[in-house]
Amino acid sequence: MTIGRVNPARRLEDQGITGLGNVYYNLMEPALVEAALKRDEGKLGKGGAFLVTTGKHTGRSPKDKFVVKTPSVEPHIWWENNPPMDPAKFDVLYEDMLEHMKDGDYFVQDLFGGADPAHRLDVRVVSELAWHNLFIRHLLRRPDRDELDEFDPEFTIINCPTFNANPERHGCRSETVIALNFDRKLILIGGTEYAGENKKSVFSLLNYMLPEKGIMPMHCSANHANGNPVDTAIFFGLSGTGKTTLSADPSRTLIGDDEHGWSDTGTFNFEGGCYAKTINLSAEAEPEIYATTEKFGTVIENMIYDEETLELDFEDDSLTANMRCAYPLHYISNASKSAIGGHPKNIIMLTCDAFGVLPPIARLTPAQAMYHFLSGFTSKVAGTEKGVTEPEPTFSTCFGAPFMPRRPAEYGALLRDKIAKHGATCWLVNTGWTGGAYGTGSRMPIRATRALLTAALDGSLADAEFRKDENFGFEVPVKVAGVADLLLDPRRTWDDASAYDAQAQKLVEMFAKNFTQYEGDIDDDVKAVALG
Repeated sequence: MTIGRVNPARRLEDQGITGLGNVYYNLMEPALVEAALKRDEGKLGKGGAFLVTTGKHTGRSPKDKFVVKTPSVEPHIWWENNPPMDPAKFDVLYEDMLEHMKDGDYFVQDLFGGADPAHRLDVRVVSELAWHNLFIRHLLRRPDRDELDEFDPEFTIINCPTFNANPERHGCRSETVIALNFDRKLILIGGTEYAGENKKSVFSLLNYMLPEKGIMPMHCSANHANGNPVDTAIFFGLSGTGKTTLSADPSRTLIGDDEHGWSDTGTFNFEGGCYAKTINLSAEAEPEIYATTEKFGTVIENMIYDEETLELDFEDDSLTANMRCAYPLHYISNASKSAIGGHPKNIIMLTCDAFGVLPPIARLTPAQAMYHFLSGFTSKVAGTEKGVTEPEPTFSTCFGAPFMPRRPAEYGALLRDKIAKHGATCWLVNTGWTGGAYGTGSRMPIRATRALLTAALDGSLADAEFRKDENFGFEVPVKVAGVADLLLDPRRTWDDASAYDAQAQKLVEMFAKNFTQYEGDIDDDVKAVALG
């Protein structure tokens, strides 16, 4: 039975998906919460938030993600990063999943990937879980209700957590599978309840499709000056670097917190919501994000709470340190309604350096920006994983390797050309440790980071005196109002300068070793600034 609003010519049966029970199309938030509660998928929390747990998968499963290897995509995919799936195996997987779905009730959302109408992708998401449908309704762009009557999905995502793949039969690695078929315009997700797979599947699609149109897809947050979208800044960064926190500046308008495109006309958010980490979240440090955890329909994922009062515990990571909340962008008071900005005037590359070596901010040349973009450096710290006894580097190219179907140099060249054309100023910002490595030093003060970013974005930092860093070659300000001079020179913050020198050399060698994989794909100007 068809329930809800849908293009009558584009129901699931028109796509060859038949034999289901009730199919609920484009339900709005109250109906989805009601359905999820009725199906015992979770619990209603304070303010009407929806509390869920995701079982054994509390994060993405990157090793279980595959791209179907067809002739049309074979020359363009970065196969070293995207394991291939045989087309015949995918066909069997699809038929088996459809058979598994027979007689079951499913929830469908027809949504846009991309705020810019000229470049958005029409996506249909078919969910076994009602709360997954609520999640993706928050995270993607929602059409006006009358647009649904003629909505024609270009890609369809089917997410069926109770379906377990067979590695031998389906050509995958385990019972969990995420399979992207660009020719059949299908994505199949099975064996995981972790909701983030939904949104990152759309991101992977856009990361493949948009470069052919000259659009740079970016794993970044973005904001612009209040009342002035031309003054746009983007913030690249891996998990834990402060991408969401630092872009949520009350003095600027938030465009988005995670995924954006850079076209010939400017910057646009891919999404219509946010998926924020909640570990150690506080009302004092991040009041607006904190407030969303008690708003109607916000999905609270894998958080411990008091069974009687429903108070959330933001410090208890017994389920996972990757606990999150998902909410629509309009829950943030200073969010842009259009989610569109201008060409970036400033590009911020965030890193969490647990080695205590990098300065709190450095100015990059275009060649250095490409070097650090391809490197995508941050670090793990001792104690976060079994066996980690000292800081370990993490290099994730383009600040988002798991979501990049194409080769890194292709994204790097796009970024280089756009920086050159539009004259963006590039900065490397370290939100990690100072005064020593993790365990000895201390975390970079957030007030200092915000002061430095404010100076960079308002243009005043450009007039500061800079020194050339001896180890990394970039420019570091000597003096900035509101920031201790000592903090700007990492070597001086260490008690033992020779220990700093040894640690810095060690990090330089790590950068150099990682970058050898890109030497055949870069221009001479980038080779000239490469470390080592």
